[in-house]
Amino acid sequence: MVAAGLLSALLLVTVLGGFSATGASTNTGWFALIVALMCLPFGGLLLTLGIAKWLRNRSLHPGD
Repeated sequence: MVAAGLLSALLLVTVLGGFSATGASTNTGWFALIVALMCLPFGGLLLTLGIAKWLRNRSLHPGD
């Protein structure tokens, strides 16, 4: 999820015309902006929860 959001944001800035204060420049840019704004917060939350679970499991079973 995070990778998809970062990729769409990168494509928006580099290939799809960029964005300004009023939004994206092209229709495809708008789609990339929407994907980035949906994937980055949700993917960040999932990544944070996954890391927290990994750290907890690691502390519960240190010898494994």
